[in-house]
Amino acid sequence: MTIRRLPETIVNRIAAGEVIERPASAVKELVENAVDAGARQIDIVLREGGRTLIAVTDDGCGMNADELSLAVERHATSKLPDDDLTHIATLGFRGEALPSIGSVSRLTIASRPSGADGWEIRIEGGTVTPPQPAGLTGGTRVEVRDLFFATPARLKFLKAERTEMDHAVNAVQRLAMAHPEVAFSIGDGERTRFECTVGGELAGPEDARLRRLAAVMGREFADNALAINAEREGVRLSGHAGLPTLNRNTTKHQYLFVNGRPVTDRLLTGALRGAYQDFLARGRHPLVALFVDIDPQLVDVNVHPAKAEVRFRDPGVVRGLIVGGLRHGLAEAGHRASTSVADFALGAFRPGTGMRLPPMPNSGYGRGPVPQGLAEMAAQYYAPHDSDMSALPGLEAMPSAPLAAPAGADATVEYPLGAAQAQVHETYIVSQTSDGLVIVDQHAAHERLVYERMKSALAEGGVKRQGLLLPEVIELEAAAADALADRAEELSELGLVLEKFGTGAVVVREVPALLGQADIAGLVRDLADDIAELGGAHTLKEKLDDVCSTMACHGSVRAGRRLNRDEMNALLREMEVTPHAGQCNHGRPTYVELKIGDIERLFGRR
Repeated sequence: MTIRRLPETIVNRIAAGEVIERPASAVKELVENAVDAGARQIDIVLREGGRTLIAVTDDGCGMNADELSLAVERHATSKLPDDDLTHIATLGFRGEALPSIGSVSRLTIASRPSGADGWEIRIEGGTVTPPQPAGLTGGTRVEVRDLFFATPARLKFLKAERTEMDHAVNAVQRLAMAHPEVAFSIGDGERTRFECTVGGELAGPEDARLRRLAAVMGREFADNALAINAEREGVRLSGHAGLPTLNRNTTKHQYLFVNGRPVTDRLLTGALRGAYQDFLARGRHPLVALFVDIDPQLVDVNVHPAKAEVRFRDPGVVRGLIVGGLRHGLAEAGHRASTSVADFALGAFRPGTGMRLPPMPNSGYGRGPVPQGLAEMAAQYYAPHDSDMSALPGLEAMPSAPLAAPAGADATVEYPLGAAQAQVHETYIVSQTSDGLVIVDQHAAHERLVYERMKSALAEGGVKRQGLLLPEVIELEAAAADALADRAEELSELGLVLEKFGTGAVVVREVPALLGQADIAGLVRDLADDIAELGGAHTLKEKLDDVCSTMACHGSVRAGRRLNRDEMNALLREMEVTPHAGQCNHGRPTYVELKIGDIERLFGRR
């Protein structure tokens, strides 16, 4: 076969296959051009999901006739004035978008710089018509009609109109998040799908960004977002991260930006998982919007024509910055849980119906005898129980707060989590605060406390152990017993001393003191499952958080355990001074807080 040079139109169509995958790709490229042109208002219209029309109008600097002619040529750009790919300060720089779009569609660009006449240029399937005068008040308007008419094979692979529109809206939203100084709107000409303005009631760059994030991710995110600000070796991390109790079953609401550019990067998403691994169960994902600002010389954005991938010169610094910055922000949140937990709880309440209440003489709030059933309930929950504080592992000593609250008094109401008033179904603690009430899941809460104590003990040199008066023999599958025996030295550092005991069994001689009277057999079996999942490629220290979480779960106060008031208040006080106490190790909330206004709305008082 004879080697020949391909026609320019075919070359452009091949290039377009990489740059313009679907209508959303064209929208992204055109909006990036508008942002680079200094636009402060960008409006996008798509018809039939972008198949028949994509129109992007901006109020940027505009182009004259000569610049229009150059703009539609391949590899012509104004964004690399020094021809230096190591100092890219704009979103675009490759000079491929407009000729690629023009090669597979009917493209019209009308533009007018300030103080000059307007011009218009047309391209159809790669064929260029010279610029003609055009009436335009200013800025640039780009119209893409009949996308992929010149490459019908690509047209067949497009999804439904709504799906393509959703992709385009997502592309615009990502750019809107990175550029709160620019107003955006996108719709189909009849209905606006997304719109965000500049300004409003909030002031300052941080507030403007959070307001923009709320426009994309919802007010719920803004109400439950932690400000993230960290810096390391000249790399800066900023943005907002949602509380762990505000999570989703997909990564849809995880947005990452590098120097204002939306990116998809495995290093960044891996760092995100690492930062939240203490707080979320498998299959649950946090909501975040993080912005990395770095010297352009330390990052390569010229990896792929779509410009969504980046490479860092020192990826370890960036990963450490993200993990450290997020964990610091989460630690500062203390025991706070997201307001969405309370909102969900309120939504679950239903007005009582069909239940006859005994007549209440002397009707009126606060008067009349207490019904017999309530009196018995009060006697059951408020009476002192035969219980020893030392039976609650991890609650023996709390120097930061007193253990006891005077019985029958509300001396602890002023604490953030209030004063314990009752235990319901021997599982939930009901506490009164100064402006509402709190419901605590005692097992989930204590699980987090034990977990944090184990991590602190490990960081300080080791977990204290206590010997068993009678060593416990646990029968397992032979493979599981062998795997535990192989890891005996590592488990000993975590406070669990065991050894093989014949075939298919291990004997446990010492356990972490923090676990108290734990279910040792259940703990050992769960640890065997953890080790089997890890395989031989990881040490337990590499998966320390998973192992500690398993241990904490078995060493926590169980549902069904009756607590007296002092024990309940002790649990509340330690929650208040323990990081991340708003959720257990699996990402579930440990408590729900209802304000008095919420309660009054339930009863129609507001």
